[in-house]
Amino acid sequence: MVQSNGNSESFVKIPKIKFTKLFINGEFVDSVSGKTFETIDPRTGEVVTRVAEGDKEDVDLAVKAARHAFDFGPWPRLSGFERGKILMKFADLVCEHVEELAAIDTIDAGKLFSAGKAVDIPQAAEFLRYYAGGADKVYGKTLKTASQHQAYTLLEPIGVVGHIIPWNFPTGMFFVKVSPALAAGCTMVVKPAEQTPLSALYYAHLAKQAGIPDGVLNVITGYGETAGAAISSHMDIDKVSFTGSTEVGRKVMQAAATSNLKAVSLELGGKSPLLIFDDADIDNAADLALIGILYNKGEICAASSRVLVQEGIYDKLVKKMTEKAKTWVVGDPFDPTVHQGPQVDKTQFDKVLSYIGHGKREGATLLTGGKPCGERGYYIEPTIFANVEDDMLIAKDEIFGPVMSLMKFKTIEEAIKKANNTRYGLAAGIVTKDLNIANTVSRSIRAGTIWINCYLAFDASCPFGGYKMSGFGKDMGMEALEKYLHVKSVVTPIYNSPWL
Repeated sequence: MVQSNGNSESFVKIPKIKFTKLFINGEFVDSVSGKTFETIDPRTGEVVTRVAEGDKEDVDLAVKAARHAFDFGPWPRLSGFERGKILMKFADLVCEHVEELAAIDTIDAGKLFSAGKAVDIPQAAEFLRYYAGGADKVYGKTLKTASQHQAYTLLEPIGVVGHIIPWNFPTGMFFVKVSPALAAGCTMVVKPAEQTPLSALYYAHLAKQAGIPDGVLNVITGYGETAGAAISSHMDIDKVSFTGSTEVGRKVMQAAATSNLKAVSLELGGKSPLLIFDDADIDNAADLALIGILYNKGEICAASSRVLVQEGIYDKLVKKMTEKAKTWVVGDPFDPTVHQGPQVDKTQFDKVLSYIGHGKREGATLLTGGKPCGERGYYIEPTIFANVEDDMLIAKDEIFGPVMSLMKFKTIEEAIKKANNTRYGLAAGIVTKDLNIANTVSRSIRAGTIWINCYLAFDASCPFGGYKMSGFGKDMGMEALEKYLHVKSVVTPIYNSPWL
């Protein structure tokens, strides 16, 4: 591990924070209570600014605005083509502010500024444009019934949606949720994570500039146990879409069930395996394994935190990965030479270090890393454990940090068994030159996404979501648009028809 000693101000001008209030019915407003909370810069542990702290009363106001906009406003009643044009304008505005938005996510979440400019912000515009193109392609079916009736289906927007988004991809997850819901004609209340509230408020501002009517998109910043709970249990929200931990996902689902039985979609935790077979290219496999766990400092639900290596190449691959990990640059995320910034906050920093401690105590072999680095901020060295057993905590629990667990296997059958030996089922990767192995293993692993000879290859057109305790419902792809639609059947008699 190499540590960067750069100074942010020498790389980029840090933007002034413009938006810190709740966004309700097209206006930035203080919370009803007047309370605010701090948002922290993980590079330093210092306060960036104070943000309005919304709770139940504020959620009530936002839902009231969203309900009025849905029941009486123009958004659900516009043609899909007209909604699509507005989403295209929204995408253009996002692209006009790439540098500022990327800097905000760097300050708030510790994300690499270079990745924000090259990936996160442009991809947000891509999501908007993809669903803008899908907005006018929502239609039902004509049905042939067995009786003297004509029947057809309509696809109608589900209503008011509550989006609760995580802190690891503040921009990406905002648009993964919001874009298809807007395209479907829904109105919504968005609660960004309390750790990373700033960019969501900026996007609310851009949404209004793009022409999205007041009340359609509302943003409530606040804590999960108050604002998030109020969304999950609200009697006038028709659907809640949540991305986060499995533990909180249970609470969201329970609240939805005990309130108005609102529809729920959950994208939850993962402990994704990367299976590397004997015929793999060592250098390429090492790169995929490291990117799979170290990208975004390991704060990604689909991280390849369990790397299963066939015994024929195990020693060579372990040596290669360890060498490469030691060249990984950790430091100021504004520094263009840096590969890894800080964990999002002190809580996550402490959690990752705690799991590293568990790995050592349970007998795994620490090959590299394992320590915090830097004099301030929440930086952790890239960490690789070998000789990891299936029953160790570091092999079972989602750590959400730069910690890899290496395991060895002999046969394809053993690899499949190990890969499926988890309560999660979000994603998996396969590295092999053998098409038969790729086909067999990809069909045998119980996970929602399988990457073959690649990893973290996300695309707006490709549905993403889990099996088992990784949740249900898909983000991205046209499947995401469909989850914000109701199917209505319409049946009418046919009199004196020459055929049915």
